Amino acid sequence: MNIHEYQAKRLFTEHGIPVPTGAVAASAQQAAEVARASGAQRWVVKAQIYAGGRGDGHFAGRETGAGGIRFADSLAQLERDAADMLGNTLLTEQTGPGGREVEHVYVEEACEVERELYLSMLVDRETSRVTLIASARGGIDIEKVAVDSPSAIHKLAIDPRDGLHEAAARSCIAKLRLEPGQEAEAARIAVALYGMFTELDASLIEINPLAIVRGGQMLALDAVIAFDDNALYRHEEIRALRDEAELRVGELAASHHGLNYIKLDGNIGCVASGAGMAMATVDAVCLLGGKPANFLDVPPDAPVDRIKDACKLLLADPDVQSILVNVFGGGIMRCDHFADGILLANREVPLKVPMVVRLSGTNATLGRQRLRDSGPDVVFAGDLAEAARQAVSAASDTRLLERKSWWRRTQQLLQRG
Repeated sequence: MNIHEYQAKRLFTEHGIPVPTGAVAASAQQAAEVARASGAQRWVVKAQIYAGGRGDGHFAGRETGAGGIRFADSLAQLERDAADMLGNTLLTEQTGPGGREVEHVYVEEACEVERELYLSMLVDRETSRVTLIASARGGIDIEKVAVDSPSAIHKLAIDPRDGLHEAAARSCIAKLRLEPGQEAEAARIAVALYGMFTELDASLIEINPLAIVRGGQMLALDAVIAFDDNALYRHEEIRALRDEAELRVGELAASHHGLNYIKLDGNIGCVASGAGMAMATVDAVCLLGGKPANFLDVPPDAPVDRIKDACKLLLADPDVQSILVNVFGGGIMRCDHFADGILLANREVPLKVPMVVRLSGTNATLGRQRLRDSGPDVVFAGDLAEAARQAVSAASDTRLLERKSWWRRTQQLLQRG
């Protein structure tokens, strides 16, 4: 789960991490009032969306022009900038082609920055530990820095038995070559980040940049926090921060049904039994030149109703032009159980696009028979490669309105081998 920058900065303040003076606004008039109350002479206006790259982005209908982060030297300019952002769609490298509509802007005091650093806390899959990451090259794309200058990225894996103490934090921060007072402050902020990370069950906390401003003070000029969805039941106060307007097609419904669903920008709906199988399904579609419309895994112990809800997400998605079902029955997952979920979904949201089904393992034959006897027209595939080929072909078929003919043609080809 993600939250907006202004929400993340509130949490920073609560945990002792310094941020510039600022507040959120839903109208240009409110933005001007926030700026006036700050007492500053120069401000930054930031579009609030669940995506990065705002400064380099552009608004729909404008290939050039100012993006989603702007500096204003007057209240009149600030009000114009806020009005220009609010209600319009911002496109960045992370939003996808549909962009995100800006419903709020964050107005904060502009700072005179002398140096920009990078500081974050995340779970490192290689070490299976929460890890502090620091770099003297803040303010730019950290992924690019990692590729071009890996020596500029410094990591500290944290032993969960010991936690993070300032002495350990300083051993990592020292590589940024700061003045003694700044090094101590950066280490203190790192310790605060770790406490925040573990207390709130975060999956990522990032400050980029952590700025040294005129006078030597350190301020978090940007704030990104993502939370572990599996731990939200422990944090109702965090769950309440979710901006449902920012969720894409299906994501809100998926969150209500407890499904692991991520909306993507393609046209092939994918559903599989388990996260590993779901990743393999998405990879197979991409390998064959297709574009997945989503990532969706159904846990092996999911009841039929949850399988039904998962399938309904794909059936109701207007972007989906074909559906790929990839299920391996093993342990507590049964293929006939999954077939029942497909049948229930089809009763509530009738299938209107080609569906390719690969069932393998426990009760696979029974599951296929139930779909043949009672379900919609589906194409059965023997393995993932064949299933992915069929789904990609179906999504690119220009005669989707003649689906019955498509099914007959596909079934004939399969029967011929």
